[in-house]
Amino acid sequence: MSDPDSETATARRPSPSPIPALRGAITFLTRIPIPGGTRADWDAFRRSPWTLPVVGAIVGTLAGIGFSLPVPWPTAVTAYLAVVYLVSGVTHADGLADLGDAIAAHDPETRREVLKDSETGVGGALALGLTLIALALGATGVATTLAAGSLAVRMVIAAEVGAKLGMALLVCFGEPAHEGLGSQLVGVVGRLSFVPAVVVASAVLVAPPFGAVVPLVAALLGGPAVAVALLVGTRSWLGGVSGDVLGAANELGRAVALHAGVIAWAIL
Repeated sequence: MSDPDSETATARRPSPSPIPALRGAITFLTRIPIPGGTRADWDAFRRSPWTLPVVGAIVGTLAGIGFSLPVPWPTAVTAYLAVVYLVSGVTHADGLADLGDAIAAHDPETRREVLKDSETGVGGALALGLTLIALALGATGVATTLAAGSLAVRMVIAAEVGAKLGMALLVCFGEPAHEGLGSQLVGVVGRLSFVPAVVVASAVLVAPPFGAVVPLVAALLGGPAVAVALLVGTRSWLGGVSGDVLGAANELGRAVALHAGVIAWAIL
């Protein structure tokens, strides 16, 4: 549980300026070159979980461009995968690999030691491989199932925003597993800080072109659903949320979100 006194102290601190917070978020979450990148930007970002879905919208917009072009669906899917990792980098994927190796271990203490190992084992390779296949198949579903190019782009954006909203959920509701990157983000703000993140993420549902709200909602909720599962699971697996768990939430949430959106579209 979070310390109530700490949450009260955090709530009394003035809200960070949005521009430094966004600069810090873009610098941390992407490879997009942004002037600045100071310690003040990093501190502002840590106290502003609402910036996570904003960056998700930026990444999703860039990654979804291929779905709006008159190209065959294999080309659109390939372009999507390439842009996702060119823009986002592989840091989050590395977190997924580390978590996969840790889960393959048999007890919490061993899992924490495995997280510190830089080499990727069978568990990590399997987690990465299955997630990448799932992501490619989800993108294929977007390219071949959704009728309008604009809707396909919106689905990709909703999936990326949802993945980042899942990270925000872990940041606001989790407890740090150990000293490290995760402890600099997780538990810094109180649970109420998740509300602005939800409000920002919900803008995906009202952005034009309008329509297909239910599939977009399904995609948007995919990331938080994964985050809740990780939040519960990591309490016993690792003793809390680490930086690797945040990265894994992003990668798994994106893949699950695409499938959730396509399934909702197909059912409707």
